[in-house]
Amino acid sequence: MTTATEHRPHAGHEHTHAEGCGHASVAHADHVDYLHDGHAHHPHEDHYDECALTEVHASAEAHDHTHGANCGHSTVTHGDHVDYVHDGHRHAAHDDHYDEH
Repeated sequence: MTTATEHRPHAGHEHTHAEGCGHASVAHADHVDYLHDGHAHHPHEDHYDECALTEVHASAEAHDHTHGANCGHSTVTHGDHVDYVHDGHRHAAHDDHYDEH
């Protein structure tokens, strides 16, 4: 897992991320991460930094929607499961609820 003090540049990234760039985004600490190709990264000076997709167990807010293959939300592969991205959050099915990732 990457700590807050580690600096992991994402090399060779030609796409410029911003609102409306086509990639899902989530708020993360003091910045916004853009999600694609199974990872998350954010702008930092003249490059992008990789962000760890953490394994914190926090239950997401209750919602009636069931995430699945055709639910309409973007997905990000995360270890042995898939996170569903919406409203600035990543949710993963866990027992009878969704975890916030």
